[in-house]
Amino acid sequence: MTTFDKPAQSIDQHLDTLRQRGLAIPDEGRARHYLGNISYYRLSAYTRPFYRPGQSDHVFLDGTSFDDVLHLYVFDRELRLLLLDAIERLEVALRAQLTNTLAEHHGPHGYLNATLFDTRYDHGWLINRLNNEAKAREVETFLAHYRSKYTAAPPQPPIWMAVELLTFKEVSILFAHLRQAKDTQRIEAHFAWKFPLLKSWFRSLSDLRNVCAHHARVWNREFGSRPEMPKKIPAHWPAVPEAIATGAHGHPGQTLNPRRRLYLQLVVIEALMQVVCPESRWAERLIHLLDRYPQVSRPHMGFPPDWDKEAFWGSAVRKAGP
Repeated sequence: MTTFDKPAQSIDQHLDTLRQRGLAIPDEGRARHYLGNISYYRLSAYTRPFYRPGQSDHVFLDGTSFDDVLHLYVFDRELRLLLLDAIERLEVALRAQLTNTLAEHHGPHGYLNATLFDTRYDHGWLINRLNNEAKAREVETFLAHYRSKYTAAPPQPPIWMAVELLTFKEVSILFAHLRQAKDTQRIEAHFAWKFPLLKSWFRSLSDLRNVCAHHARVWNREFGSRPEMPKKIPAHWPAVPEAIATGAHGHPGQTLNPRRRLYLQLVVIEALMQVVCPESRWAERLIHLLDRYPQVSRPHMGFPPDWDKEAFWGSAVRKAGP
């Protein structure tokens, strides 16, 4: 067993460490400001691609400055905000489809019938979750109104309220366990993708949403939860190979799996956005962001070579071009 013996360090000590590793810090006051508001630990995740490869000690590549690291951090922050913008729209659309489908097919309280869901779904958990919401210190106004006015109704609210009390992950799990074909087929028809894919996609997006909401890094991240690829690849679907070489920041021999990186999730988001918000120009804003940070490595996010020449992204690339 190894004990943890790293001492806490001050901002000035962190600056000394970075200098000793070869990082140029031309404006010490500015660097101190950012370390005080971002933290050394959070920012250190963005120093890794600037270290010399193949060395056990951390030594920065020649010419690397504090701003190089900061710009990568700022890019990642802007990317997270852009992802949250799209995921919010997709999450709200899923909530709406789940609500409308279950309400119209089974009535306002039909979801209380456990047979609507796969036997692997913990329906009792759902009932307890909604009961606990009513007992919480801060109760949603709509739930308090329902419980006080409709005293003869079930203690659990109608489906359109219930869905709003669940997190995105909980909604995605509820959706994934729908049992009746008439329910799944209706939602398939709306999103224009098959139920098994939608289950995987929304679960993956709920996890991605949590990563973004907790301000975690999405650039150069391998995701544990990844969306499934269509078994029958549509004609307009872009190429997503199983391996690509990074070829950037001094790592010419490293290979990554784009299907475990952000790129495949970007494809899924845009595929769903074309249905949910076809005029949002989200893909165009994504490409504008990438164009503003040409120094950021695309392969570390899983972008394959010539991704921007794919017909899938074509219209957005043309709109974002000069």
